[in-house]
Order: sequence, then C-alpha cells, then structure tokens
Amino acid sequence: QVQLVESGGGLVQAGGSLRLACAASGRTFSTYGMGWFRQAPGKEREFVAGISWSGGSTKFADDVKGRFTISRDNAKNTAYLQMYSLKPEDTAVYYCAATRQLLVVTTTPAYNIWGQGTQVTVSS
Repeated sequence: QVQLVESGGGLVQAGGSLRLACAASGRTFSTYGMGWFRQAPGKEREFVAGISWSGGSTKFADDVKGRFTISRDNAKNTAYLQMYSLKPEDTAVYYCAATRQLLVVTTTPAYNIWGQGTQVTVSS
C-alpha cells in the first residue's frame, strides 16, 4: 500500500499560480488512480481533479476547469496539481488521494489512501 505526502502549498496572490506535488512511497503507485480534493473551513471535502493510473484520463470540477491541470510521473511516483489564475475561493487544505478504481472517480469514498494535506491560501 502506498503512503502519500503533499507539498507545494503556500500563500499566493489572486491571479497567481502554484504547483502541488503528491509523492508516493512504495512500488505500486502506477497501479492507482489519483485524485486531488480540497476542504475549506466549515465546508465538506470536495473533488478538484482526478487522473487515471496511466494518465490517459482526467476529470476536473467545474469551477477549476481551464485553470487547473493534473498530471503524474509514474517513474517518480509523483502526482501534480498545477493551479493557475488562483482565486480567493480556492483557499483550502488540498489533499491527494489514491484509488484502485480503473476509471477516474470523483467521490471521497472511492479513495482509500489519503495524504495529510497542504494549505493553499489565496489573498485578494
């Protein structure tokens, strides 16, 4: 089973960019679909983006389409979330997660391995 560690969060001004990374331990990373979720204070955790084990399929939440991209490098056991044109409403703790599902899935119960999260704060 893999373990996940996120990095790359921080404070950025509105309109800026950040790239989050999710480093996985273990030798089976390439067999997991990966997802990024976020949780703002007082709100439920929500799906942001997902990518299949091969990287061939991706999905995005409507409010990040065209601004965020998701990718993975199976040789480096790492998944990425590149965020552009950040808005204050993107402020949240961002989590990466892994699933055995073959298709890209958007619900939290479908993911059984989670990282500890990284804070992203977008100032106006």
